[in-house]
Amino acid sequence: MEDGYLCLGCTKSTRARLECLPDLYEGLAAFLAPSGGSAQVRGSRPVHAPLPVSEDVLDLRGPGGLVGVAERWAGIIREQRGMRPPKPAGSVEGRLKTAVAELLGHMPWVAVSWPDAGVFAADIREVTRSVASIVAPPAPIDRGTRMGNCPAEFEDGEICGAVLRLYAGAKVVTCEWCSTNYPPVMWSGLKVLMDADTKAAQGGGVADPLLAI
Repeated sequence: MEDGYLCLGCTKSTRARLECLPDLYEGLAAFLAPSGGSAQVRGSRPVHAPLPVSEDVLDLRGPGGLVGVAERWAGIIREQRGMRPPKPAGSVEGRLKTAVAELLGHMPWVAVSWPDAGVFAADIREVTRSVASIVAPPAPIDRGTRMGNCPAEFEDGEICGAVLRLYAGAKVVTCEWCSTNYPPVMWSGLKVLMDADTKAAQGGGVADPLLAI
């Protein structure tokens, strides 16, 4: 941010997020499909299956959602620039496209002349993230398959004991605590070592030491 209120990178990112708003709005439509469930009757009161849609989705596609954010900022910028506001008209989707086009037209002024440019950019970033989390949620974190507890023995005789996990696509099980590696050829013997450590802990004996890897 050398010559204005938004640096070149922030300006480009904000423009890209604004351009994405109509597509994100359209993407939300897939989450508004009716459930197709028929009403059931218990006694004299009909019981209807709930729609498979969260209130967040309805709010984002409604008049106060994406279009509300875009029109509010367009109105604030117009006021700051001494411009007369047009009266919103048309469908919610059409109004959103109109407001986005207006905001994109204001971006050169916003980036270099508006003290509230950072707040504006942050709000646009937040709303696009909110919609993206619904339309294209991040892939679930691979927590791996639990293999047991690491039987590696430290120099002082203590057993590591950290949980071993096999992650998708991994060829080797690696202890995240002591960094001991267990290739597939050792997995059958690994179970034996784990069982020996468990018995030793329960009976107060000493487990067989793990061979160096």
